[in-house]
Amino acid sequence: MDMDGPRIVGLPMYDPPELHDTVDAWWRGVAHALRLEGVEGVPDVLERGLSLDALWTSPRLLLTQTCGFPLLGAYAGHLQYLATPQYAAAGCVGSNYCSWIVVGADSTARDLEDLRGARCSINSRISHSGYNVLRALVAPLARDGAFFRSVSVSGGHAESLAQLGRGDVDVATIDCITYALLRRCRPRVVAATRILGRAASAPGLPFATRIGASPALVGRLQAGLARAMQDPALATVRSALLLTGLEVLPAGSYTAMAQLDVAAKHHGYHELD
Repeated sequence: MDMDGPRIVGLPMYDPPELHDTVDAWWRGVAHALRLEGVEGVPDVLERGLSLDALWTSPRLLLTQTCGFPLLGAYAGHLQYLATPQYAAAGCVGSNYCSWIVVGADSTARDLEDLRGARCSINSRISHSGYNVLRALVAPLARDGAFFRSVSVSGGHAESLAQLGRGDVDVATIDCITYALLRRCRPRVVAATRILGRAASAPGLPFATRIGASPALVGRLQAGLARAMQDPALATVRSALLLTGLEVLPAGSYTAMAQLDVAAKHHGYHELD
């Protein structure tokens, strides 16, 4: 069933303040493309005033970008997959991306084992790139269900990077697209860190709509996103956001994230501690 009332759109995944104008320009282009495809009630501006929970559970949600881990997990009853954008960032191949294992620039760590007893920062416990993949990496190394000395929740990859640069924490896993964008926006912050290694690739952060959207609306949303990705007038904006394309992935493409969750728990590592 399609939604009633004013619709909302939020694109919170790669939207640091320094890029708000660029993300807004991208949205104006997408909105125009959606209208050309016959989508009704497309809002003129993005919603930035809601928490992720309020945005992703809103009955008025038209379009958002989310993480594949909550798409299959905590928000499976609220969000419906549309398509996966592709990015020109180191660590990306096709529609896949990865997380970098990041430490402070002056860290002496050379591998994961060197981080035993370290202070870890995660962006969120529903994040694949900042939590799920890191837990899976260290679960086989954990002793008595623990590997790190402490785990703190920063609220976002950008803050985790800032904490690393200040020396407040010792390690975090950072979405490679976020890392590339912040290298442009906040070069001093990124320069205070270094990449120790990488995690396995996984499907990138998908576009989604509200669960229960009609097949007709889903098709129009997918067509509008594809149109915007191909619009020559948006080439400069897409380049600034590292966007290169769009793919509708087969059903089940994101199940590898859930499998990592299961594997970590099999090792007795139910929470990243």
